[in-house]
Amino acid sequence: MIETDRLVIRRWRDSDRAPFWAMAQDEEVMRFLLPIASRAESDSVIDRMHAAQGQHGHCFWAVERKDDGRFLGFCGLMAPRAPLRETEIGWRLARDAWGQGYAREAAEACLAWAWRELRAKTIVAITVSANERSWGLMERLGMTRDPDEDFDHPAVPDGDPLKRHMLYRIDRPQ
Repeated sequence: MIETDRLVIRRWRDSDRAPFWAMAQDEEVMRFLLPIASRAESDSVIDRMHAAQGQHGHCFWAVERKDDGRFLGFCGLMAPRAPLRETEIGWRLARDAWGQGYAREAAEACLAWAWRELRAKTIVAITVSANERSWGLMERLGMTRDPDEDFDHPAVPDGDPLKRHMLYRIDRPQ
């Protein structure tokens, strides 16, 4: 679907289910995310990505490394859905893929795709304040935060340290 120098960003395959489940078992990968408690729940995430792709033409796509075809995680775009009113960009990579520029490469390619293919005036990204790697990437992508738009995520239980989310936004290039 989308190719960069080192990555292929594509639709999900059944062969992605096992490595995605393995990522969900990594405490560091999931440190700032709600846990995925079972393989069935992990598979349902991929099923939701298939549904989003079918309905909107995009989702958080699978990311693989070009040179060896290894599944690295996901990056892509989700159509507006509560609590967000704008298209969201998001990413999650396996820990051994961190620190190599893959997330930025994938995110830049997904943003370029969005500006070509979608009519979105803005794209947002969300994370918790403790996830410095994620909001740091948002800033490197040119996204900006308005603290007045931080919110309590409705899917996160009250009292959970992951409840409060920061919202970053980028405008369509002129």
